Amino acid sequence: MPFSERTQEAMNQQLNLEIQAFYTYLAMSDYFDSVSLPGFSQWMFNQSQEEWTHAMKFRTFIQDRGGRVRLGQISEPVAEYGSSLEAFRQALDNEQQVSRSISNIYALAVEEKDFATQAFLNWFVTEQVEEEKTMNDIIDWLKRIGDSPNGLFMLDEKLGQGGLTGPSSPDNGIPA
Repeated sequence: MPFSERTQEAMNQQLNLEIQAFYTYLAMSDYFDSVSLPGFSQWMFNQSQEEWTHAMKFRTFIQDRGGRVRLGQISEPVAEYGSSLEAFRQALDNEQQVSRSISNIYALAVEEKDFATQAFLNWFVTEQVEEEKTMNDIIDWLKRIGDSPNGLFMLDEKLGQGGLTGPSSPDNGIPA
């Protein structure tokens, strides 16, 4: 089945959204580094690398379907946050936006009976559930910690060691 222009455009928008997420998480990593939270910084850096991997999967899929990759403008990410909680709330908003976009593309693929795109997106649908849960879990921890420097230090250590989920392997289980 041919790759429709509508689906191709939606997939290109998703590719650019994943690149924006990469850029956003990289900036968050740098923010956390600047406020001496190396575990948070490492965790966000790992998230940025995961988003880059997602973007490249979309890029390859578009190309494999005979489509044309269209890279759009990437916005400058926020560089400063009032708190770790504020940064993670922004990260959750970002993940919810990605989830909505993937769901919309999936609905379009169903409408167009584009089974290849549906199959490709299945992993991403499940991944987004995990991403949103992880962000919500970290937000819950940050709310409980409040202004406790000891609590923040302990969470920083946990995140630096890859705790509270996050990227677990170089390919993150994404089919090649």
